[in-house]
Amino acid sequence: MSSRPVRVIVVNADEEAGPELRALLLSVEGVKIVAEIDEPALLGRALTQFPAEVLLVHLDPDPHATMELIAPLVTERKERLAAIGMTEDKDAELVVRAMRAGMREFLWKPFPPEQLTDILRRLGNEGTAATQRAGRLIPVVAGCGGVGATTVATNLAVELAQLRSWDGGTEPPKVAIVDLDFRFGQVAMFLDAQATYTIAELCDTPEHIEPQMIERVMVKHPTGVHVLAIPHDVEQSQRISAAQTAGVLAALLEHYDFVVLDGPVRLDPTAQAVFSMTDIYLIVLQLLVPAVRNTDRLLRELGRGGYNLDQVRLVCNRFGREGGFLEPADVEATLGRSITWSLPDDWKTAVTSVNVGAPLLESAPKSKLRAAFQDMAASIARRTPAADAGKPAAKEPARKKLIPFFS
Repeated sequence: MSSRPVRVIVVNADEEAGPELRALLLSVEGVKIVAEIDEPALLGRALTQFPAEVLLVHLDPDPHATMELIAPLVTERKERLAAIGMTEDKDAELVVRAMRAGMREFLWKPFPPEQLTDILRRLGNEGTAATQRAGRLIPVVAGCGGVGATTVATNLAVELAQLRSWDGGTEPPKVAIVDLDFRFGQVAMFLDAQATYTIAELCDTPEHIEPQMIERVMVKHPTGVHVLAIPHDVEQSQRISAAQTAGVLAALLEHYDFVVLDGPVRLDPTAQAVFSMTDIYLIVLQLLVPAVRNTDRLLRELGRGGYNLDQVRLVCNRFGREGGFLEPADVEATLGRSITWSLPDDWKTAVTSVNVGAPLLESAPKSKLRAAFQDMAASIARRTPAADAGKPAAKEPARKKLIPFFS
């Protein structure tokens, strides 16, 4: 697969087919789902909002009606967007219509999974995204409240922005941090960033967001990180939809090399969009029963939803505290995967950093805790996290096939 991602917009009105189709797509290296549309009539808006190289249309359960809606859009964009159709309907007229509209490929279900995989790899090798910046999305998710996910997100973003020669060049990467806890998020406070504009302004943009707008809205922190703050009031946050959030993130990934997210904080449509677009997601926990139980539940839900659990990395915060805490080996056995990074327990240093609104780079540059974040950032940038050779993901119980995609 090309080093550049293949960004896919999925049209699928069959809810039961979603997890299996999502799992297939996300199992292909380099593929990102930037939007999942459950109403074909909404595709036109999605195409203006989300940059993509591939449009994958699951035509069932009503293939002729779906084709009627999407054919003009496929024709209009056939030079820059590769459309793939799939259906159980063997009607030759449907195939002819799809080809005339400009669809590049057409699959009849059931089909062998490698057939779609080969198509996506071929599109990736064509280099359709070669001129685009290919940012990496890194959500930082709390396995339980109070485990320090915001501390991890902010300090990871800061340390990524300090890297040099990270991609063979001499310039540091462009790094953004986005607060996805729209009600109670504290990223801006942790960095003492005074935001005039917030994510609400970007969400008010109905079409693809221009770089000038992004530059205007982001808060430039002295460490080099650009901060996208939460809305100023709860009423604004309640008007932000999952599709708007996904559109903002898609635009940021064209503008930044790394986009670190504090959140999502719950498994809702916004989280589903984030996990489809992500490159690696960090789950922060402590050696406490509630954190481990919640993390296990989160992993199971992600597995059932068809998300790629190979992208999960566990971060154990406040490691080293004594007295009554779980053993790391027992936690790893329970979750079926290794702890990738352990952050030393340095409560005083961490709390001081929060209270003064300064990352560890500024408040405790020589601390062991800051060094741990430096190691984490370097590993992520190299794409060689320490636990890649660790225990495999826990095997999910066999799932009933929801739709016969594959032969």
